Order: sequence, then structure tokens, then C-alpha cells
Amino acid sequence: MKRPTRRVGDMAWNAWGDPAHARQLEDSQRQLLVDTLGVSAAAPPRVERSALRLPPSALPEPARAALTSVVGEEHLRTDDAARILHLGGKSTPDLLRRREGDARHAPDAVVTPGSHEQVQALVEICAEHGVAVVPFGGGTSVVGGVEPAREGHPALISLDLRRLDALVELDEQSGTATLQAGLRTPEAEELLGAEGYTLGHFPQSFEFATIGGYAATRSAGQSSAGYGRFDAMVTALRVATPRGTLDLGRAPATAAGPDLRQLFLGSEGTLGVLTEVTVRVRRAPVERRDEAWSFPSFADGTAAVRALAQRGLLPTAIRVSDETETFVNAVIAGSAAPEGCLSVVSHEGDPDDVARRSEAARKVLAAHDGSRLDDEVAAAWRRSRFSGPYLRDALLDTGVLTETLETATSWAGLAALRETVTATLTAHLTTATSTPVVFCHLSHAYPSGGSLYFTVAADAGEEPRSRWQAAKRAAGDAIAAAGGSITHHHAVGQDHRPWMEAEVGPLGVEVLAAVKRTLDPAGIMNPGKLIPEAAAQPPAAS
Repeated sequence: MKRPTRRVGDMAWNAWGDPAHARQLEDSQRQLLVDTLGVSAAAPPRVERSALRLPPSALPEPARAALTSVVGEEHLRTDDAARILHLGGKSTPDLLRRREGDARHAPDAVVTPGSHEQVQALVEICAEHGVAVVPFGGGTSVVGGVEPAREGHPALISLDLRRLDALVELDEQSGTATLQAGLRTPEAEELLGAEGYTLGHFPQSFEFATIGGYAATRSAGQSSAGYGRFDAMVTALRVATPRGTLDLGRAPATAAGPDLRQLFLGSEGTLGVLTEVTVRVRRAPVERRDEAWSFPSFADGTAAVRALAQRGLLPTAIRVSDETETFVNAVIAGSAAPEGCLSVVSHEGDPDDVARRSEAARKVLAAHDGSRLDDEVAAAWRRSRFSGPYLRDALLDTGVLTETLETATSWAGLAALRETVTATLTAHLTTATSTPVVFCHLSHAYPSGGSLYFTVAADAGEEPRSRWQAAKRAAGDAIAAAGGSITHHHAVGQDHRPWMEAEVGPLGVEVLAAVKRTLDPAGIMNPGKLIPEAAAQPPAAS
């Protein structure tokens, strides 16, 4: 096993990411927000960490003793500092709760196992004692995926996988790597890069998210057009469940019945804990070519991407921003906004391959009225592509509520879905004195359809959390009614759980619940996520 030399630290307890990288808005940007959004209220308060009041740990002593016997005293913590860092994820409602000082639902203990065998022992002990378990990787969920929801259990632990941080094996002949689930992406890239390989997975959460988290949520990165979604990279999984260990994935393809790996890809910790993930890896690219293009309209840009997808010419990364997002991003960057809609296109690989593929893509883009822009526009995108969440905190400090949501649908339904979601969010966040800004980009593309990623900026008002939750509910209903997916890559968690029946149907929910009852009879694994509430309850004792 090989472990990284550079370790990724904890995120701020009440904000996104590394506190050293926190962003500040310039006075001119603040004034623009006031003029554009009608910001009137003071910024949501931000209490000091010392003001938090956590309930006493409710972990029963017999359970604590049994868990400690597995990991040792130093790896089971009940102090406030550890519990505060595991209060939940990083959605805007999560951050608003932290700012308010709400720590009522802190886990009763944070446990950090050091091996698969320890994880297996821990979940079995928790099942025996009825203690809920929330698997915790980077804590980057924006849909309530790591919320410490007890759902009737007397106590709950956060199972932090940070010590599972090794490259277990690199199989260069097969082009695969087995990685422990707690490995952060920069750490994985360090270990793979030392051998000349890359994972090629670069979501906005790249700096803090983990390998296990990507598999558990079916993550998609900014370069998924070229490298594939994370679930498509996975060739094997090791899972610790309350009923025992599952080792899944003997070969690259099989006809041995339904693929059980698919039960755990996207399972969000509700069926067990992913401890090892074997993934396809690629040789690190020799050349990267980033380009910026402009299209007269969003429809022209999406038509160009559809043509690329259906002709098998998708680049490594491609996105198209609508007119509003194009303008807003230019203002944030302090540059002039291009006319129309901005598209960023990137090709990676060997020089000859990059030259061939980029030339073929250019012909398609130009045929759809695309115009080449200065490459510095694309370079600016690459420099800032992980910084968006930091800007959200700066906006909250200014009294601006900002949040994102995403969906996916067929090409035939894309324009109507964008229109209805934009209209719904605008209607629910408009007040007598302010109008929100809602913008969108095409984030991922497939031969049959694409993903739309929406961003909202609005006056926070007096009750920003409830305002956003009402708008999000309305948007979710609109997405379901329009036939879109409730999530393309953010996962389900708590926030999208109400629409799971619309997503998979009542019988599909029954299937998921039956699998959970088989693997997790006591219902301890990440309660309150993924499976709708009534179906997720364990059967009553006879």
C-alpha cells in the first residue's frame, strides 16, 4: 500500500473549504448586487464556534466500549471539536444552520477506522446496539447526504473514513487502481501521478471529496465527457454491511445475473460502507488544449454539443453557459462579457490525438454558428473552476442567498425543462422589492440528452433558509412533472428523497427498501437518505 505525502485538511466548520482560501467581494461588486438584486437585509448572522451548544453524547457505554475495543481510544472521539466538524454537509441550508449556531443534531461520536476489517466490525456492533451510522468522507454533500439524522435510533456515530487513504494496488496491465474509500482526490492524483496515471475525475468538490463518496453518489466531473462518469470507471467494490462483507466485480464484464455493483453505486451509505473501490485509470495526458467559444444563443450552443455527442466527437470537457451566466461570470472575473453564450471546450491526451479531435470538434462548433474566442477566457475558467463554493460564502456575508440545483433530461425535453425550472425559481424567490437572478449551463452531454445546472442569486431576506427550501420544493415538483431526473450528479440524500417515487416508481422504491432490509435489518445505515421514509422503516417486531 502507498499513502500520500500531502494530506488534505478539514474544511471550515461553517463555510466551504480551506479558510485560507476564503473570498471577499470588492465594493463595486457589492454595489452591483444591491442594484441588481435589491439586497436589503443584513447578512445572515455568523456565530462564533465557541458559542455552539452541543447536546451531551448519547452513545451508550456498552456500545462505546465495544467500538473502542476495535479502533482504540484515540480513534473514538466525543469532544465538541470533532462533533462540530461532522454536523452535516455543505449546502446553503447547511451553512445557514451553522451560522445560526444550530448544532442540535451533532453526532454522538466520531469514529475513524483504519481498515476494512475494522469498518466491518464497527457496523456489526452498531447494528447490535441500534446505533445509527453515517459514513463520512469529505463532507461535501449539498443534498443532506451526511446529515446526522437519527430517525428513531437512540444514538448516532459519524464513521469518518479519513484513515482509509491508501493506493492498495496499481494494475498497469489492466489499467486499474484499487483505492481506499477515504482517499481525497488530490491525494489520489498524487499517488497515481507518481506512476504516470490520472483518475481524470474533476468535480467542483475535487479538493475535498473522496473516492468512496464519488462511488456512493454516482459523481460526474467536469471532464466526464472524456474520462467518463465515476460510476462508469468502477470495476470492483468492497463493501462492509451489517450482514457481512461483499466483494463485487470479478471481471470487466459478466453475464452472471444483475450486476450487484450497481446496487452500491449511488447507494449513499444506506446499504453499507464502501471501503475499497477499483477504478479504471488513464495515462496522464501529455497535452491539454483549452478553447473558448461563443454562440448566438443557448439553443445554438446546446445544438452544437448534441451534434458532438451524437457523432462520437465529445471533447474531454465541454459546457455551455446561457446569456445570464456568461455575463455574471465575466463580472465576477472582472472582464468584458462575450456576446451570446460562452462555451468552454477542452481536449486532453497525446498531441496527435488532441490535434485530430479538436480539429473535428471545431468544424462542428463553427457549423452551429460558434465563434472562437481568446484562449485566455478558457484559461480563466480553468484557474477558477473549483472556487465557486468559496464565492457562495462571500455572497452570504453580503446578504445574498445563492444556491445550485441540477437535473437531466432528453435533448427533446431540454429547452422546456430549462424554461420551467427558471420560471419556477424566479417566481418563488421574487419579492416586492427584489428579483432573483437565475442562470444555467449545460454541464454534461450524452447522445440522448444532457444535464442542466442552475444557479440562483437572490436577496437573502429575513428567512433565507425557508425561502430557499420552498423554492427548491417547487423546482423539484416542476422537474418531476416535466419528466426530468431529480438529480444528475448531486445525489439524493435527504433533500431529493421526496421525489424518489416519481423517479423510480412505487415498485422501484419497494425494491430498494427490500434490499435495505436484507442488508441492514436494523435500519442503522445512514438513516433518512435515499429511500422514502415509509418504505425505509424496518419491519415492526412481531
